[in-house]
Amino acid sequence: MFVSWLLDFVALKVVVAPIAHSYLSHTRTTFLKVLFYTCRIKYYFYICRTTSYFVEMKLSKSEEELMHIIWKHQRPFMKDILEAYPEPKPAPTTVATLLKRMMDKGVVAYKSFGRSRQYYPLVKKKDYFSRQLKGLIKNFFNDSPSQFASFFTQQTDLNKEELEELKKLIDDEIKKK
Repeated sequence: MFVSWLLDFVALKVVVAPIAHSYLSHTRTTFLKVLFYTCRIKYYFYICRTTSYFVEMKLSKSEEELMHIIWKHQRPFMKDILEAYPEPKPAPTTVATLLKRMMDKGVVAYKSFGRSRQYYPLVKKKDYFSRQLKGLIKNFFNDSPSQFASFFTQQTDLNKEELEELKKLIDDEIKKK
């Protein structure tokens, strides 16, 4: 068992560490150096942990609106993005500035095709929504999902059918766990 554990760590050092910086350009990579002694031999192990920059970034309302357009169109060009905006449409320079900020935050990237750029999301819509909801529960409901659920069911004027549907969803999740 010890040999297997040792080989896992050595493989992690040899395989993961050199690769991590090359393909995780939109993530922050942290290497933890672990010192381990056995039979008076000193071993150093490197544990690679990546965390997305996105976790620490919050999008503005304008960036969020643009992100919804990118999620909807999957891989739009600037022309597609501008067409997707409702009237009054923003200036192309405004959209370019928003895209630049979003690239700096690590939520959007692009692929060049000549002078055109095709943008794509680096974060899934579900992940973003989940993160925002967790932040809402933490900041406004003292990190208590039950307080959030209580507020949600009492303040949103749900009818009996909608409450029954919510109850069914919760019961299904309970059965899964």
